Amino acid sequence: MTLNTLNRSCTKCRGAPSVYYRPYSGERLCAACFNDSLFERVKKTVGKYNMFEYDSRIAVGVSGGKDSLAMLRLLHELERDRPYAELVAVCVDEGVKGYRDEALSLAEKNCSELGVEMHTVGFKELFGETMDVIAARDRELGTCSYCGVLRRRALDEAAKAVDADRLATGHNLDDMAQSVLLNVLRGDAMRIDAFRPGGQSLEGFVRRVKPLCEVPERETTFYAYVNGLEFQSLPCPYSEEAMRSDVRRFLNRMEVKRPGTKFIVYQTGLKIRGRGDGGVLRRCRVCGSPARGDLCRACELSGRTE
Repeated sequence: MTLNTLNRSCTKCRGAPSVYYRPYSGERLCAACFNDSLFERVKKTVGKYNMFEYDSRIAVGVSGGKDSLAMLRLLHELERDRPYAELVAVCVDEGVKGYRDEALSLAEKNCSELGVEMHTVGFKELFGETMDVIAARDRELGTCSYCGVLRRRALDEAAKAVDADRLATGHNLDDMAQSVLLNVLRGDAMRIDAFRPGGQSLEGFVRRVKPLCEVPERETTFYAYVNGLEFQSLPCPYSEEAMRSDVRRFLNRMEVKRPGTKFIVYQTGLKIRGRGDGGVLRRCRVCGSPARGDLCRACELSGRTE
C-alpha cells in the first residue's frame, strides 16, 4: 500500500511524506490527509444519499472486522457535532465457533473506547440453531447463502430492538461492485433493480444505508492500520464456499491491471437500477417482512411456515 510513496511529499499538503498511493487518482497522501480524505468521502456520500436526519438514532452493524470498525469510527466523528443524533452498535452472533467469539470481543473493545452502546443478537435465539449446525447438515444451498439471508434478518431485528431509524452496514466499494457482478452472472435483474446505497423506506422496517459504498476495501484496511485499530483479520471458515470469492478475485485482478474498474462496475449498477420493475413486493405470511412470494427468504431457509 505504500509502493511509489517513499521520499515523496503528500499531494494534498505538500509537506509531510506520503504513506499511501491511490492508483486510480494518482494521489500520494500522508496519514493525516488520508484520514481527512476518507472522512470527507464518507461525509459526501452520506449527504448525497440523504442517509441520516439531524436526530437519527443510527444502528451501526459492527462485526469486529476492519470495514465495520472503520465505519463506526468515521460515523462517530461525523455525528460528533450533531448533538441530537445517536449511535448504537448492533452485532450478530452467527454461532461460528472460534471465529465469531473473537470478533465480538474486538467489537466490544472498540465500542467501549468510543463510549458507544452495544447490542448483540444471535442466530440461536432468533432461528433456533447456530450457523455451525446449519453448515453441518445436508442442504441445497451453500453455507454463505444461508448466513447472508439470516444475518440480514438478524441485523434488522437488532436495529428494531434498539429503536433505530437507520441501520448502517459496512459494505465498501468492493462489496458493492461484487454484488453488481454477482447478480449479472446469476441473471437476477430484480436484485440489481434494488441496488440502493442509500436504502429505501419500508413501513415497519429500519432503512438500511451503506456509508462506505464508495470507499475501496484497500482504503478501509489502510485506515484501520494507520489508526491502530485492532480488528479480526481471519476470514470466516465458510467464506470460500461462496461464488462471491471468485468474483472478488476477478475484480481484484482487473483493478490491478485497470485502476478504477470497481468504481465503474459500481456506477454501472446505479445506472441499471430502476430500469426494471423490481418485482412485486408482498408481505411474508409468517413474519410480515417484504417478500416476492408467500414467504420471505429468511423464513424459507429457516423452515418457518407459521
